Amino acid sequence: MGKKKILIVEDEQKIARFLELELKYEGYEVEIASNGRDGLEKGKSPDIDVIILDLMLPELSGIEVCRRLRQTSDVPIIMLTAKDDISDKVMGLDIGADDYMTKPFAVEELLARIRVLLKRRNNNNSSEDILKIGKLKLSKSNYKVEYDKENIELTKKEFELLEYLMRNKNIVMSREKILDNVWGYDYYGDTNIIDVYIRYLRSKIDQKYNVNLIETVRGVGYIIRE
Repeated sequence: MGKKKILIVEDEQKIARFLELELKYEGYEVEIASNGRDGLEKGKSPDIDVIILDLMLPELSGIEVCRRLRQTSDVPIIMLTAKDDISDKVMGLDIGADDYMTKPFAVEELLARIRVLLKRRNNNNSSEDILKIGKLKLSKSNYKVEYDKENIELTKKEFELLEYLMRNKNIVMSREKILDNVWGYDYYGDTNIIDVYIRYLRSKIDQKYNVNLIETVRGVGYIIRE
């Protein structure tokens, strides 16, 4: 198996060079783009395994680069930004980013998240494709969710959260477990983003169809019961 290839899309030359050196030291191949338009073109290459994408870029923003890439590619994307606000995190994840880091960050944490994303991507093909609970049906291969044969539009993160809960039906999942398995890393601190996405799912499924699929277990986490 050849080396994994990481694309860094970062306009701050010192940060890009630092990341390049660290990643090469860890055994990765590295490619760099210094603006959004160049990053979009390089990101379309099938030999890119992970993209580290800055939010603030010249020519095309990181958000726009991510949005366009997601039209044709499921390559793992880690977004970098100097902002530290829950709305920025939700926006980045909603348009298809797999993970999110706020500058400044420890390079060891970034490396750990890259490893998790690569492992998760390798394991994706081995999991069951169709999941059903009552009238709710999830198809992993085409990112489709239906309730009583009616299509439900979900963002990438909403889909991944619902899939995780459905795969673990009848088991209470803690917020920490959800963060670790859906967001792809151990995140100790603010778990508010989980509650935000649970509300999104409930508004699109539970409230819309007058069902109670996603339950809160107070002080523990969330569960979908069959």
